[in-house]
Amino acid sequence: MIDVPLSALEVAMVQTGRRAVETLRDTAAFAQGLERLGYHRVWYAEHHHSPAIGAFPPVVLIAHAAASTSAIRLGSGGVLAPNHAPLMLAEQFGTLAGLHGGRIDLGIGRGPGTFDEATARALRRGGPTTDAEYHEDVAAILSFLVDEVALDPLPEPWLLASSTAGAALAARRGLPIALAHHIRPDNTLAAVERYRADFTPSRWCERPRVLVCVEAVCAETEEEAAWRVGPMEVVKAGLLQGLSEIPFPTPAAAAAHPFTAEERRALAGFRAQQAVGTPETVVRRLAQLAGETGADELMLTTPVYDLDDRIRSYELIKKYAEVTTLS
Repeated sequence: MIDVPLSALEVAMVQTGRRAVETLRDTAAFAQGLERLGYHRVWYAEHHHSPAIGAFPPVVLIAHAAASTSAIRLGSGGVLAPNHAPLMLAEQFGTLAGLHGGRIDLGIGRGPGTFDEATARALRRGGPTTDAEYHEDVAAILSFLVDEVALDPLPEPWLLASSTAGAALAARRGLPIALAHHIRPDNTLAAVERYRADFTPSRWCERPRVLVCVEAVCAETEEEAAWRVGPMEVVKAGLLQGLSEIPFPTPAAAAAHPFTAEERRALAGFRAQQAVGTPETVVRRLAQLAGETGADELMLTTPVYDLDDRIRSYELIKKYAEVTTLS
C-alpha cells in the first residue's frame, strides 16, 4: 500500500501517425479520467519545437481541463520562468486560481523546454539565464502574486528541481519542491537532503513538502509493460546520441528499433530507477521510492502511445496501491 497521494504529469506526447491537434484534445480527457480514478492533481509540462512533444502552453491546457473537471487539482509542471515575464505568469495563474478556486498550482521551472538553441533564443529574447536572474524571476513571481494579483485564493506555488542547487532555492524561498526523478534520478536523494536541511518556513509552506515525479508504466504483464514503454525508450536513445528531432513512434516500430548494446545498458539502468512492469512491480518500486525520499506525494508520468493504455496504467497502479499490503 502507498500511503501518500498519487498525482500525474502529462507531457502530451504527439504520436507518430496522429496529428498534434488530436493529442491536444486528449489532454482534457486525460484529466477527466484521472479525476474519476481519484488522483490528486494533474500537471502539464512546457515544451517547444519537439516532434515528440506538443508545444501546448500549460496555462491554456490548465484552463481547458479545469473547465471540464470539478475536483482534481491542475497546474504546471512546469511553466519555465526564463521564457515568461514574471508579472504575466502571476496574472495568468492568479486568474486561473480565481476562476477555479482552491485547485490551481503554479509549478515553476528553469529549463528552456527545448533542445534547439534558436528556439531557446526566440523564447527568451536573449542569452541563457544566470542563476541570479532565475532567482530574481522566482522572487518576482511570488511577489507579484501577493502584491499585484492579490486574488483569493492564490495558486499554490511549487519549485521544480533536479539538483541540489534547485533544492536550495526552494528551501530558501520556503516553497514545496517537485523533484524530477524521471529526468535525473541520480540527484534525487541529495536534493531531498539539501532541501530539508536548508528549509525556511514561509507564507507558502510551513514545513518541507516533497513531491517526487517518477516514470511509471504499468500493465497486466511485464511483457505488455515493456511493449508500452518502448516508444519512449526510442526517444531516450536518440537523446543519448545528442539527437533532439526524434518522433514518438508506435509500439510496433519501437519493438523493431535497433538499439545498440550501449543504449540497452543505459536504458536498463534508467528504467531500474523508475517504475515499469506489473501492478505489483510498479507499486513496490513506488513504495520503495517514497520510503527512501520521505516523499509527501508521488507524481507519475506515463509516456505511452495510446490514451486508453495510459489511463489504464494509472488505473492499475491506483487500484493495486490502495488494496495491497506490501511485505
